[in-house]
Amino acid sequence: MGIFTSCCRPSASEVLTPDAETRRRQQTEAAERRRAQEAARGIKDPERVKRMQERAEEMEKREQELRKEGGANLKWTAD
Repeated sequence: MGIFTSCCRPSASEVLTPDAETRRRQQTEAAERRRAQEAARGIKDPERVKRMQERAEEMEKREQELRKEGGANLKWTAD
């Protein structure tokens, strides 16, 4: 029975393994794909979430700048 299955598999000399640099690059690319998939898991529109996060960071940055400068204090006046 082993005779029949051995003819279906390629021999060890036919199996090509990539060099170390190519293998490292492929592993890095695979890790980046997994990280992107994990970040987008459960999110319908990842680009929208990214825009909202950037907008929130920008608003926070502006608020910090205003606090540092003394702020634009609102003054209430009763006419």
